[in-house]
Amino acid sequence: MIDSPLNPLALHEEYMRMALDEAVAAFDEKEVPVGAIIVHDGHVIAAAHNQRETLNDPTAHAEMIALTQAATALESWRLEDCTLYVTLEPCPMCAGAIVQARVPRVVYGTTDLKAGACHSLYSITSDPRLNHRSEVVPGVLAPDCKAILQEFFRQQRALGKK
Repeated sequence: MIDSPLNPLALHEEYMRMALDEAVAAFDEKEVPVGAIIVHDGHVIAAAHNQRETLNDPTAHAEMIALTQAATALESWRLEDCTLYVTLEPCPMCAGAIVQARVPRVVYGTTDLKAGACHSLYSITSDPRLNHRSEVVPGVLAPDCKAILQEFFRQQRALGKK
């Protein structure tokens, strides 16, 4: 458990560093380096990173895996008292799952101008037409979150991939 400092940004940064650790693990496994953690009552109950290549599963995004872990930890699909920290703005699939899981807060690092569904391209998590919405806190440790993605894709392009 992390003690809650007076500055909420400092708390968000502390948890985002944990998500970045997961992104590094993905990078080391040659996965797109996105990491996610879920916090409930000051405790990390889920930690995951992208595993699409490893699992040959198009849905194996960091957020999806973390949501499943958190639901298992809480023995409930309703993640109403949780905060999701993720290094990259969630895509439409993940944003839909966040809404379905009733996650009240999403904190992300860098924006995704090509697939972001919390702010950039779509606003699924705050769409008033849906029954549930999430508060979205963008840009936490954005330069660090962006840098690991840029380095990964730079290396992939050098290898003639992606």
